[in-house]
Amino acid sequence: MKLGIIGAMETEVSALKEAMEVDKVVTKAGMDFYEGTLHGKQAVVVQCGIGKVNAAMCVQILADLFEITHVLNTGVAGSLNADLNIGDILVSEKAIQHDVNVTIFGYQVGTVPGFESREFTADAVMADAVADACKRANPDVNIVKGCVVSGDQFISDAKVKDYLISEFHGDCAEMEGASIAQAAVLNKIPFVVVRAISDKADGSAQMDYPTFENQAAEHCAKMVSEFVKSF
Repeated sequence: MKLGIIGAMETEVSALKEAMEVDKVVTKAGMDFYEGTLHGKQAVVVQCGIGKVNAAMCVQILADLFEITHVLNTGVAGSLNADLNIGDILVSEKAIQHDVNVTIFGYQVGTVPGFESREFTADAVMADAVADACKRANPDVNIVKGCVVSGDQFISDAKVKDYLISEFHGDCAEMEGASIAQAAVLNKIPFVVVRAISDKADGSAQMDYPTFENQAAEHCAKMVSEFVKSF
């Protein structure tokens, strides 16, 4: 196994780098890839930029330059599920790009042409292992499995939130997960996306996000470490 760990938060990535035995650092497309061992396992840790293009490029670089065998993406998201509150963690079963729309050609909204489904399915073994690791590392945190919806926009409007829930049955909304999923699927690499809930994807998002970012980063770093030890 050679795990590609894509983090969203600097504090989280820094904690993982400190736990690594770093062999080398490669800078590509503005991203620093830290290659080495993490708890005895081969790993590459990187902080990708914001948005779908940056995220997909990151996966492709991990595949091409580092020949990773699995992708784990962590970060924060806005809740679309009434049972997911700030501080909770969502482990992906599937991911959808909500801003893809070629329905005029007969595709279901969210479907990328060339794919039979709009849903990119996470690796079930990885998802189970991540959820179990999270329970051990963060026993007080509520963990839910579900659907990540991604698009190049920060969701803070109630009408948009309602649309994402009704159309995609999304559990959380963010800006990278589904493009990471698509790139992983194209490269035949098992993946899972994990999101710590930082806000409710409504008008309170601007206030909530800075408050809970550090907490989310701590939870994600602990979960990743526990996952790597046991996977």
